[in-house]
This record gives sequence, structure tokens and C-alpha cells, in this order.
Amino acid sequence: MTDTPIDEMSFEDAMRALEQVVDQLERGDVALEASIALYDRGAKLKARCEAKLKEAEEKVAAITLNADGQPQGTQAVEGL
Repeated sequence: MTDTPIDEMSFEDAMRALEQVVDQLERGDVALEASIALYDRGAKLKARCEAKLKEAEEKVAAITLNADGQPQGTQAVEGL
């Protein structure tokens, strides 16, 4: 696992870490206490991935088009 705090991870790093957590839990060879800690970490990683996706979706939605339909810039999205 990485030492990077979850709230500082990129989407890709959080997704990789989440996949590792899922793999460990699916194997079923982790002690109960470790499974609980992994599940908690997985929930936090999932939330981070969802937040980064939402942020990206909002940025994409804010791209403005010129008269020819070509991207010309972005406009501020409320809350960002």
C-alpha cells in the first residue's frame, strides 16, 4: 500500500489501491480485524474515486463551445 493519504490520491492511485483491497477481501485469507480495516479503507477509497469522477464530470460539463462547435474555454462551475 502507498503512504499517500487517501484524500491526496489521484483517481488512478485510489482506484489501484481499491482494487488491491477488493482482491485481498475476495481471497478471504485475511483475519477478521484486518478485514474490517480493509473494508473501511475500501469505503474511503471508493468515496475518493467518486469525488474525483464528479470533479472531472463538472469540469467537462463546464467546457464552452464557440459558434463552430469547437471548445473555446471553460466557465467556472459553482462550488469549485
